[in-house]
Amino acid sequence: MGIFQTAAAAHRHLHRHTLPIPRWLIHLGVPGVFVVSVIDASVIPLPLPGSTDLLVLLLAARQSVSWLLVLAAVSGSVLGGYLTWSAGKRGGEAMLERYVPKRFRDPLSKWVKRHSVTSVATAAILPPPIPLLPFLLAAGALGVSRKQFIWSFSIARAARYGLIAWVGATYGRRVLRLWAQYLAGWADVILWVFLGLLIAAIVFGVWKYRHDQRHARVPVSAS
Repeated sequence: MGIFQTAAAAHRHLHRHTLPIPRWLIHLGVPGVFVVSVIDASVIPLPLPGSTDLLVLLLAARQSVSWLLVLAAVSGSVLGGYLTWSAGKRGGEAMLERYVPKRFRDPLSKWVKRHSVTSVATAAILPPPIPLLPFLLAAGALGVSRKQFIWSFSIARAARYGLIAWVGATYGRRVLRLWAQYLAGWADVILWVFLGLLIAAIVFGVWKYRHDQRHARVPVSAS
């Protein structure tokens, strides 16, 4: 019995020392990682680039089940990325004209045409500030096949989020100390600002997508 009591006491001690993470973040858990990762890879801009990475890191640091976090992040990201790829495939190069600045459009198109699978995997594995959206739209618009896209994107995302979860699980106490030292007192403010910006980004993204779809359907009158 003494061994079990000691183990239980150690678990309670560890739990108390992992509470600097705000409770709203803990409650998000695996479903929250999935939802945020879907949005993160979609045409809707998140207010904080790398939000999925941050959630996986902090939740893995809290001794959550790392493989479930990775599974949620990868599956959500693949779903969001596939929707973005599909939008690029349906809209063609006109989607690139709407969402990609002109100075980046030609180099991006050349890179994707020359290195189709590699371009998708590279964009998926590199962290912010590398933008993901232009590469996914270009992959759909410029002919990267569905099979190639899903496999390359999935493998790259699994490597990225697997590494982040490992870092969180391995160096979790240090991560939590940094959070407690610099950000714990701002937890509620961060929550409401993030949620507000997220809702605004979703509304703007839906509005822009519908606006672009209506604009694309308007026939150009002959002069």
